[in-house]
Amino acid sequence: MAKQVLLVIAYQEYQPIEYGIPKKSLEDAGIMVVTASDKLGTALATDDHKVLVDVELSSTQADRYDGIFFIGGSGALEHLDNQTSYKLIQDAYKLNKLFGAICISPRILAHAGVLRNRKATGWDEDNQLTAIFNKYQVTYVKEPVVVDGNIITAVGPKAAFEFGQAIIAGLKTGNYHRT
Repeated sequence: MAKQVLLVIAYQEYQPIEYGIPKKSLEDAGIMVVTASDKLGTALATDDHKVLVDVELSSTQADRYDGIFFIGGSGALEHLDNQTSYKLIQDAYKLNKLFGAICISPRILAHAGVLRNRKATGWDEDNQLTAIFNKYQVTYVKEPVVVDGNIITAVGPKAAFEFGQAIIAGLKTGNYHRT
């Protein structure tokens, strides 16, 4: 049976490169990709790209997927930084699933409490990431992609391909563990 990954995007203003490049890489590797958002319908990217949402975030469960990844974009915090997202992330953490986020979305992981004592990266053009990570006891690593056990984080569009490759590697080896 093929591996299945959930890519979570904001219904409005998701980042299309951070979504599209990893999605293509995953599908090219034979991994099924399901797109979730905070509501059903056609999600709109920051550049007017559109994508059909497969499943509403509130009706999905972590145990259905081999990996769960939150995509960034200017709408991520507005649409995804909430208790529904936190529960899905916390469930993925408890089940030792492969999960992560790119761009501004690692902040959502931090708020969910799953990055404590872990290494991570993310978008920091507002110079707020260090303070946020310090608050949640996360070690900020200024690298394009950071893999710490079963958690993969990335800085943004320029790291989208590497982010996708790290997800594929984690799914194929399956030998990640909590550090």
